[in-house]
Amino acid sequence: MNLEKLVRPNIWRLTPYSSARHDFEGTGGIHLDANENPYETGLNRYPDPHHGLVREKIAAIKGVPPEFIALGNGSDEIIDLLIRIFCQPGIDQIMTLDPTYGMYRVAADICDVQTVAVSLDTEYQPVPEAIAKATTPHTKLLFLCHPNNPTANALDQNLVHRIVEAFPGIVVIDEAYIDFCPDKTFVPWIKRYPNLVIMQTFSKAWGLAGIRLGMAFSSPEIIKLIYKVKPPYNISTYTQEQALQSIRNKNQKDWWVQKILDQRQWLTVELEKLPMVERVYPSDTNFILVRVDDAKKWYDHLRQEGIIIRNRSNVHLCDGCLRITVGTALENDALIQALKNA
Repeated sequence: MNLEKLVRPNIWRLTPYSSARHDFEGTGGIHLDANENPYETGLNRYPDPHHGLVREKIAAIKGVPPEFIALGNGSDEIIDLLIRIFCQPGIDQIMTLDPTYGMYRVAADICDVQTVAVSLDTEYQPVPEAIAKATTPHTKLLFLCHPNNPTANALDQNLVHRIVEAFPGIVVIDEAYIDFCPDKTFVPWIKRYPNLVIMQTFSKAWGLAGIRLGMAFSSPEIIKLIYKVKPPYNISTYTQEQALQSIRNKNQKDWWVQKILDQRQWLTVELEKLPMVERVYPSDTNFILVRVDDAKKWYDHLRQEGIIIRNRSNVHLCDGCLRITVGTALENDALIQALKNA
């Protein structure tokens, strides 16, 4: 892979902003370099723009060196940065496999970058031949959501292998839900494929959606490009401290994941008993895709009962489908009772 040819020329030439904390990376001494308030509040100093300690702790639990890791203000920032790094506005394209997470297209639209949508098959798996046929010299990024949102299934590893081997640009695998099927992660592949970027998040299994912290795993060359383009201080001290606290308490996350998986199984069994349910799709995530006889009717009914789910009927290949997040035992029971008593 010739990375220089894939990157936008102006980004390759860019001299990044150098903050006071870039010039001096230590922690000791008297800091009179960043025009901060010198009086201690716990937050009077700018946050670490390198996210060194958080990356070190993530590296320990993910089994990759820190230089293969970047942090973003949510995975959405990483999506935006990758499009801005690799795609020339009005010229280049991204590719998505529909149905999928809608933010890829929105981020591309904001950057004036075209989205080419290739359909998954009827079992929500990618079709390598269709991807190859739709790829042009201007197709710079391919986004794969694994496990996929809104369909909840993991992608077939052999198919992904064929895609990564053949795609001439950057393949981005969004693993937002991978903590619910950790044995299916593609993170170990980043050392083998320099054109691969894996995204993960603290928003789902870690219970930290409110701090907005996403992770990117890739070659050090791509990680350097991400840090070259991203704002220097947009991951706050508070966010970094909360992430570190969660990592230190990883057993809590693991307990939550097991409870969610247990409840997902219970909810699947109960949903399959209901007469309005036509199919409960297999799930590798913390949500379930359910095909029902009248999606709007049941969505409206649950909303009137104070239970909010997502109606995905307007999404490609998801006609008649509802997406239901796995809640607590009490919440899941309330959902089933509301459907039974309609």
